[in-house]
Amino acid sequence: MTGRKDGVTISDVAAAAGVARSSVSRAFTRPDMLSPETVARIKEAAERLGYVPNHTARALSTGRHGNVALIVPDVANPFFPPLIRAAQSEAERFDFCVFLGNTDEDPRQEDKLLGRFAGQVEGVVLVSSRLSDAQIRAHAAMRPLVLVNRDVEGIPRILIDSAPGVSEAVRHLAEIGHRKIVYVSGPPTSWSNKQRRAAVRNSAAKLGIEVETVAAPVPSYEAGKEAVGAILKTGATAAVAFDDLTAQGILAGLIERGIAIPKDFSVVGCDDVLGAATYPSLTTVSNRSVEAGTVALSLLMQMLQTGIAHDVRHMLGTHLVIRNTTTGFVKK
Repeated sequence: MTGRKDGVTISDVAAAAGVARSSVSRAFTRPDMLSPETVARIKEAAERLGYVPNHTARALSTGRHGNVALIVPDVANPFFPPLIRAAQSEAERFDFCVFLGNTDEDPRQEDKLLGRFAGQVEGVVLVSSRLSDAQIRAHAAMRPLVLVNRDVEGIPRILIDSAPGVSEAVRHLAEIGHRKIVYVSGPPTSWSNKQRRAAVRNSAAKLGIEVETVAAPVPSYEAGKEAVGAILKTGATAAVAFDDLTAQGILAGLIERGIAIPKDFSVVGCDDVLGAATYPSLTTVSNRSVEAGTVALSLLMQMLQTGIAHDVRHMLGTHLVIRNTTTGFVKK
């Protein structure tokens, strides 16, 4: 719809589509109450006539703004843009607008954004939250809220289960001859980080591999590069990084020191957002961010339509994608 033509009203759209005025309203606010064919006919008529629903008037009369918030810890991290786009596409199906918030990994900023969005949105999707469980529960008590990659009982949540893929990664490293590996960790409050670290330790213990942990508190290229000195001091011959950005920094730092990848050292990332673009191409754990964004928005829409928050715990599995940062390691 390009814009509203002067004088075009909801009654005009109803007449053009052959439906009641109430059906036109529902097509833009509660499309689930109509058949897909009816919704399509109404929206086609609205677009042809140049009618755009007045969201401000709707908010004043119904208390519904037609907006939801999506808050992420780092909009520049390549894991999040596909999730954001998928969530926006799902919201558009219900004629909702997405307000995007970026916290820069700061829980205080996250809390502030939730407060500022409160009067403007009907619900929130909180991705990889750095807040405490108590803070999340407090916000969920005030408005519909769905979590992605944060496991808080009683709140609907979508969890990308990295454990299968990370376990495959450790097994793969063992099979090609590694006997000591290092896990380069992410933010200490990250649910994904805790899950991935546990998967590395548990798998390594079963396989008789020694593991050490090196902290990279912010998942970034720079943090990965800075961690290389600590990684090499461990005596490990392979690293499993919290995410692909961190892994990319590790690769750069190793290569600067003249360490051949993968002949002398193997690197595994997580989330498969940069794997095919790095050199050498990065072995990593698969990415389910698109599905996570779609399912999270779908759950939020269900909550807004029914007024009921079910204790949904939706798990998305992962697997290892083997590329050139591990194949070719020469056991010393």
